[in-house]
Amino acid sequence: MRNFKFLKAAVAGLALCGVASAALAADTVGLITKTETNPFFVKMREGAEATAKELGLNLITAAGKFDGDNDGQVAAIENLISAGAKGFAIVPSDSKAIVPTIQKARDAGLMVIVLDTPLDPMDAATATFATDNRKAGQLIGEWAKGTLGDKAADASIVFLDLATNQPTVDFLRDQGFMQGFGIDVKDPNKWGDEDDKRICTHEISQGDQEKGRTAMENALQKCPDVNVVYTINEPAAAGAWEALKAVGKDDGSVMIVSIDGGCPGVKNVEAGVIGATSQQYPLKMASMALEAIASGKLPEIDPAIGFFDTGAQLITAKPVDGVPSITVEEGLKLCWG
Repeated sequence: MRNFKFLKAAVAGLALCGVASAALAADTVGLITKTETNPFFVKMREGAEATAKELGLNLITAAGKFDGDNDGQVAAIENLISAGAKGFAIVPSDSKAIVPTIQKARDAGLMVIVLDTPLDPMDAATATFATDNRKAGQLIGEWAKGTLGDKAADASIVFLDLATNQPTVDFLRDQGFMQGFGIDVKDPNKWGDEDDKRICTHEISQGDQEKGRTAMENALQKCPDVNVVYTINEPAAAGAWEALKAVGKDDGSVMIVSIDGGCPGVKNVEAGVIGATSQQYPLKMASMALEAIASGKLPEIDPAIGFFDTGAQLITAKPVDGVPSITVEEGLKLCWG
């Protein structure tokens, strides 16, 4: 019933926008994100809308009701198939559960480009355009280790991860951080099986500021001596800071690192709330995806990693020797949201 309501609402909205008519001559393409409100996905939508306008495409956009809403994304894909779309770009909420529906779309002749969060398996999509999330995690891990110096050996680390089902972006960033920090990750494709004594707890934030605060509050009950907090994204980092501030731990004794590079996050680096963040480029992802769908041609993809790397750069006000980074000022010029 929920899927039916989603489809009904989507079709009604598309009719109002005048973009779903099969009678239109221009190609129909789609963009499906995890949510409508996250600034990262807002910027993706802006990039898609600008490119669609430039290329004369009819763009259908959709999103789940919340991060993790696989059913909503399934309904959106089925709607695009029914609309006769040429293809679509998607940021999957569940990188495994969405695969059968992705295959259904490809069997129907649609090009499917996955953005940001690779499928599991990755080759279930036509192509993937993404940040190298493991590398992004490694950068903040290396920075944290370098900043702590000898104290890194006795760190107490809290991880504010994304979700219990561990979509690819979740374990890639988490495990990348661990590798950069010098932690034995065991299975590099999941978190939670490590035995390093420096790991105090993994908590779930859903990439949300308020849930990030709650997750950090829970973590503080287990880890009162925490001095490093890894966060899946900058909204979760902002929530973690609020929880730390509420107990007087906003005195520089706890380091927060994150990934995304949105303008609010970069400003939090400038303010000292976040020590360092890895910036990624959502507008570029979406724009290139729509160009590829429209032309039917993909950019050259590195076979060693299996996807097109849209780049990541570390932003910090306190650079560490041997860890490449850009300044806060440079990050603000490139940020989004």
